[in-house]
Amino acid sequence: MKVGIVGYKGRMGKEIKALFEEKGHEFVWGYDKEGEFFTQAPELIIDFSLPDALEKTIEFVKKFKVPLIIGTTGLSDEQLQKLKLLAQEVPVVQSYNFSMGIQLFLKTVDLLKDYLEGWDMEIVEVHHRFKKDKPSGTAKMLKEHLNKDVPISSLRLGNIFGDHTLYLANLGEVITISHRALSRRAFAEGVYKSAEFVLGKDGGFYTFTNVMFDE
Repeated sequence: MKVGIVGYKGRMGKEIKALFEEKGHEFVWGYDKEGEFFTQAPELIIDFSLPDALEKTIEFVKKFKVPLIIGTTGLSDEQLQKLKLLAQEVPVVQSYNFSMGIQLFLKTVDLLKDYLEGWDMEIVEVHHRFKKDKPSGTAKMLKEHLNKDVPISSLRLGNIFGDHTLYLANLGEVITISHRALSRRAFAEGVYKSAEFVLGKDGGFYTFTNVMFDE
C-alpha cells in the first residue's frame, strides 16, 4: 500500500506510519499544520488529526480519489454528515475507536442490555491529559449501545492511552466490564485491518464494527 496520513507528525500518526512501514508498506504523502509532504499520490488516506482539519482532509480525498479511514474524535453531527456525503464518492471507514477489544466490549454490551431493567449504570473513561474532547467518542458509543441515558464520568490524567469501564449494579451485586489500551498500537492495528478492508470497496460509509465482523 502507498499510504497518506493527515496528522502524520502527531502521536497516533507516528504510530500508524511506523506500523504500516513495519508491515512493508510505504508512507508517500502527509499533511499537518506545517504543510504537505509529498513523494507520490497515496492509495488511501488516514486521518487521526483534529476536527478543524476535516475540510482539508475531504479536499485531499477528492483530489486523489482514494478511500478514507478517519479516527478523529469530537466531530460534529454536521461533519459526520459531510463524511457520509463523501462516502457516496469513495469508501469511508469512520470510528471513534479502532481497538479490536472495544468491539468485543460492545458485543458484550449488546448481549446484556435487554436484561438490565432496574439496574444502575455508569460509564467511566480515562485518557491522557492531551485529549481534548470529553466524554470520549468510545464512551458515547457505549452509551448508544445501551440505548439509555447513562451518566459518563471523564478523567484526563497523565499519559493513559484509554481506559473504559461500564458499571452495572442492583441492590445485591455489581458487574464491571473494563477495557484498557496498553499502547497506541492497539488502535494502529485496527487501522491496518481497516485499510485491508476498505481497499476492496467501491464506495460506502463503514464503521469499525463493519470491518471487524464484515457486516
